[in-house]
Amino acid sequence: MIALLTGKIAHKAPDYIILDVNGVGYRVQIPLSTYYVLPAEGGAVSLQIHTSVKEDAINLYGFRTPQEKELFQLLIGVSGVGPKLANGILSNSEPLELADSLLRGDLARLSAIPGIGKKTAERLVLELKEKVKKLGITRPAQDAAPAAAKQEIREDVISALINLGYKEAVVQKALGEVRIAEDATLESILKQALKILMK
Repeated sequence: MIALLTGKIAHKAPDYIILDVNGVGYRVQIPLSTYYVLPAEGGAVSLQIHTSVKEDAINLYGFRTPQEKELFQLLIGVSGVGPKLANGILSNSEPLELADSLLRGDLARLSAIPGIGKKTAERLVLELKEKVKKLGITRPAQDAAPAAAKQEIREDVISALINLGYKEAVVQKALGEVRIAEDATLESILKQALKILMK
């Protein structure tokens, strides 16, 4: 079972990378939260790995921090949540934000994540609230407001682009390439995303 890989990034995309480990290329699926902090292609990186073994495939999921990996493993332990959905959840919610939503039982925020309905959100809170508490992943109080504002702008941008006729998957991928600064405005992010979409 592979638990950690260290190598150079041979190829980088918002949903996966190919990691060159001593001449062997591993295709590692990643959430956007990991993608945002990866170095450029050719850069060295160490990723925490979760190996998912199915009858017809072996998939590797990579995470920049142990926190991300722990949350991923908690998520796939919930009935109805597979590795693909868990990866999607982490792509739409940073670890601290996700832990915060679970601890507060924020069903509205969780239900807003693609692939999660109200029932799944309720199940996530019910099954993971205490487990997340034990992990000790908590956000300092002063960080909560800026992160919430940043997430709100991101959701507004997604909504605006979907209204312009772009498919949500394409929009999410484009936003994965946009660096969202703390003081970023809706207009500035929208402009960056449109530039990428119109390439």
